[in-house]
Amino acid sequence: MQNYKKHPFYERKTSKYSYFCRKMIQFKLEGEFIPLIQLLKATGLVGTGGDAQAVVMDGLVKCNGEVEFRKRYKVRIGDIITFEKDKIQVI
Repeated sequence: MQNYKKHPFYERKTSKYSYFCRKMIQFKLEGEFIPLIQLLKATGLVGTGGDAQAVVMDGLVKCNGEVEFRKRYKVRIGDIITFEKDKIQVI
């Protein structure tokens, strides 16, 4: 029997307070836009680009309150990205 260790990224703990935001990250955008997967990596919410693509394709990321499945979604100033209990405000 092999011992498969779960990646800590996918271990999700829920509680009755899971709807509260854990932290609000303010990300200063230097250009016109940033692709969604690059934003998740730049803010440190995921470890690798592969992890970023996986969470987007699994529907775990919301852009302005709506689930976003596009990896190359262009995040612009004023957008709010939600992943798990964390929010990113693009300024």
